[in-house]
Amino acid sequence: MRDFINQLPFFHKAGIGFISALTVMLAFSLPDIEELTRNEPKLKVGKHYPLAIPDDILTSQAPPKVFTDWETYTVKPGESTAVLFNRIGLSAQLLYQLVSADKEIENQLSRLRPGDKLIFGFNEDHEFTQLIRPISAYESFRISKVKDGFRSHIEKKEINKHFNHAEATITSSFWNAGVSSGLTANQIMSLAGIFGWDIDFALDIRSGDHFEVLFEEQFVEGRNIGGGNIIAAVFTNQGSTFKAILNPEDGNYYDENGRAMKKAFLRSPVDFRRVSSNFNPTRRHPVTGKVVAHRGTDYAAPVGTPIWAAGDGIVDKAGYNQFNGNYVFIRHSSTYITKYLHLQKRLVKTGQRVKQGDTIGTLGGTGRVTGPHLHYEFLVNGVHKNPRTVDLPQAESLTGKKKERFVAQASQQLAKLKRYEHRLIAKE
Repeated sequence: MRDFINQLPFFHKAGIGFISALTVMLAFSLPDIEELTRNEPKLKVGKHYPLAIPDDILTSQAPPKVFTDWETYTVKPGESTAVLFNRIGLSAQLLYQLVSADKEIENQLSRLRPGDKLIFGFNEDHEFTQLIRPISAYESFRISKVKDGFRSHIEKKEINKHFNHAEATITSSFWNAGVSSGLTANQIMSLAGIFGWDIDFALDIRSGDHFEVLFEEQFVEGRNIGGGNIIAAVFTNQGSTFKAILNPEDGNYYDENGRAMKKAFLRSPVDFRRVSSNFNPTRRHPVTGKVVAHRGTDYAAPVGTPIWAAGDGIVDKAGYNQFNGNYVFIRHSSTYITKYLHLQKRLVKTGQRVKQGDTIGTLGGTGRVTGPHLHYEFLVNGVHKNPRTVDLPQAESLTGKKKERFVAQASQQLAKLKRYEHRLIAKE
């Protein structure tokens, strides 16, 4: 090593010497270790000493998981909440504590119906801790045990909405066409309700009629929970086309120009699903058997079929005679009167005020008839008119800025409907 250093240049040997001298000086200048620790407490071997941990570290740890065992029970016919609790082994005292803790708990547990489901939660000692009552596909009522009793709240899941489309050409019946197109029962009835002031769905539907519908579908956690609102629809009936678009500002339907679909009178006072003889334009009078126009429209349907008031008004007469059987006459204004004959039962009295769609009686075969049916008459200034073709007064339509906003929106919705047109047409 010495020979190696002697062979180095002078400047290298001088640098090594300087660094060596500096290292020796620093080593002798460091304080004595005993002097540094003279004032520090001495730790004894074998003794336990506490370790201080900041509070924020302790509180940031995840709480321990709480064990919950869930059990689902279905309310049986004739079963009260008390009977249900007894059946599953819960005490009457617990039920009393629940309904006494919260008014909404009392309301929810008193509304139970056969078929309702209740989901009970128990801890590892099988003590009651929670109860969930599903209200809908996206809403539940939850009861939770807390230190000072019980608390409740409504839980709601997020609903995601998407557009969908249905289209069909009618060959046998409107109902069958609606089903084959993929519409739900509620959507089919909604569609008939939207156009029910322009089309008599009981008697005026024909083979070849066509409809298109743009509607919402609702999803919760990726699961389809059923159809939502009808957004826009087009219905062609016997060559006449009607358009309806939902106005989100008031929830009503209007045509593309902002005119209200709703009118002062329904075209038909009977549920179209109950009426027989669709596609029979040559209906014979039930007594004479002749194919001639008479002062009204006859609807053949099962006995007991509800009969609706065609419009708002006051019952002018409600009685019985040998020709009309049980009858109801409604005066809607100084201009309009509707008459309903051959009822099985009258459900209103003279002088009673009724609203459009109220059930005023049930279909029967009283009076001079050969079979059960409703004879319906529509009078304008005392003159009989065909209720299926007469011009009806409209409800209030949109005007001003509301109309401008709606017409612009209606154009967009009809354009969406147009994009789906004729992709896949059901026939039924």
